[in-house]
Amino acid sequence: MIYMLSTWMIVMTGAAVLGSGAACSGQRRGEAADRLKPCPDSPNCVSSLSSDPRHRVAPIVHTNSSAGARERLLGVIRSMPRARIRSHEGPCLHVEFTSAVFRFVDDVEFFIDEAEKVIHVRSASRVGYWDLGANRRRVEEIRRMMTRALTEETDP
Repeated sequence: MIYMLSTWMIVMTGAAVLGSGAACSGQRRGEAADRLKPCPDSPNCVSSLSSDPRHRVAPIVHTNSSAGARERLLGVIRSMPRARIRSHEGPCLHVEFTSAVFRFVDDVEFFIDEAEKVIHVRSASRVGYWDLGANRRRVEEIRRMMTRALTEETDP
């Protein structure tokens, strides 16, 4: 019985880890809507691709090339506390943010759309139902930092 329970826990843990990966970090090619997973019904997720006002955030506008926007975004992320860059390949970036107290992990995915000059974003909690607005605040803080970095680049 203990062996079966242990095996079940290992299988479920593995499934949770595999299921929590970012859609953007895969080998799929296509538009942002094909790259970022939709938000679940729970209020612990925001996305620039969501049509639901509860989950909707605006994409982050950029004026540089995709490479320039990517470097600026990486710089912003690296300056943030408890951020871990999991992957950054092509137009995609997957970051994990860990909360200070309870060590909850949130997955944040970015897709840099060169044609539209925007960065689409999805930020979601891995566990729980409600995040007290943490994902929305994080995305808005990243937006402010990106805007500040752009302003500092253009001001002599």
